[in-house]
Amino acid sequence: MSFYADKQTLEDLNLLDRYKNNSIARLFNEVVTTGGRKLMEQLFKNPLTDHVLINERSSILQYFSAHPVAFPFSPENFSIVENYLAAAQQKNFIETGTSIVYKKILKVVANSKEVELLQAEVIQTIHLLGIFHDFLQTLPVENNPYCKTRERMMAIFSRPQLQVLLSQRSVKVLSLLQLTRYDYLLKNVLHSAMQELMEAIFQLDVYIAVSQVAAKRGFSYATALSKEQNCLHINGLYHPALENAVGNDLSMSQQSNVIFLTGANMAGKSTLMKSFGINVYLAHMGFPVAASSMTFSVKDGLYTSINVPDNIDLGYSHFYAEVLRVKKVAEEVAAGKDIFVIFDELFKGTNVKDAYDATLSITQAFSETDTCFFMISTHITEVGEALRATTGNFEFVYLPTVMEGNVPRYTYQLTKGITADKQGMVIIENEGILGIIRGRLS
Repeated sequence: MSFYADKQTLEDLNLLDRYKNNSIARLFNEVVTTGGRKLMEQLFKNPLTDHVLINERSSILQYFSAHPVAFPFSPENFSIVENYLAAAQQKNFIETGTSIVYKKILKVVANSKEVELLQAEVIQTIHLLGIFHDFLQTLPVENNPYCKTRERMMAIFSRPQLQVLLSQRSVKVLSLLQLTRYDYLLKNVLHSAMQELMEAIFQLDVYIAVSQVAAKRGFSYATALSKEQNCLHINGLYHPALENAVGNDLSMSQQSNVIFLTGANMAGKSTLMKSFGINVYLAHMGFPVAASSMTFSVKDGLYTSINVPDNIDLGYSHFYAEVLRVKKVAEEVAAGKDIFVIFDELFKGTNVKDAYDATLSITQAFSETDTCFFMISTHITEVGEALRATTGNFEFVYLPTVMEGNVPRYTYQLTKGITADKQGMVIIENEGILGIIRGRLS
């Protein structure tokens, strides 16, 4: 079963869509091959819940980060092979030969280029196989978590038919008989073997791309623990798309499963919550995380409520959309799912009294499910004070604001406690909005 995050969560955290500006998928989009790109998309859509599989993938990526290698194929040359093998059709040897002879006749009669194209595709594919074979041979076997894949691929290369092809890796022109034979081998006899080899190349493309991004940006690799251990420890957490970001430490456990966050506008609450959600998601993929270190117990999924929109078509106000979002999370928790939950300023679409009552009661109720981890922010500091007086499983933290005259400065550094910082009117006054309005009226 894969780690679950719904559409709202994926949009809140800007996780998918490599074409979208500042998306996390785009951040890692350094692959060379079309197949690698498709595999990357699959990995982003299907995080893992098995801590053993997560650590296996993470260890391979970590190996390539520590032992960097260049992907051995160029996009131009590899695309020829991808297109050639993608168009493979199962035929017998006679059908293959007949098809090539027919193309040869077309070349003579109608100046067709199909035979030349096929010749180039087959030669390029044989050349690619040679490059991959040599690359695998250069990889060390000792202390290499990629060695299982390497051994499996080398076993495929040891097949007699592939040895024949490798012996032709330097050939420039193939006879009609050779072209027929090698095309038949690649697309028919070795069809499943070629699929395995191509999948391994796509996987290698992803491994090298992700590991290079991690090394370039200074990311680390998380350690996954079993669900039963029910804990999370992150040192130096930050948003992966930000440079020179301030890191923060977070810890959660069965005895302390709620982080209650306060802070003024622009203090960094939403960014911190997104950073937490993104890195939890990446960690369940086995991908590098934007943190100094991270250890976590796997969970079933992640739900966020950060940018919940109203719905004009269904007639939902912003407040009602928030209520439905909380209801959805409550249903998942009631169904026995162990999940991460991020609520950024619950019930901001209603009046302060209702927001206070709802935030207090909902937060208290959720916190009783100690196998789920919650991060909840609010501007209503009175809720925090009420919870602090009645609960023992909350971690109360805030992001401080330092006033330098009338100018707020934000440290982005988590501090224990609850803050009553409110600089909203200061920001409005600094922007001169009231003066603009009064100037218009005068």
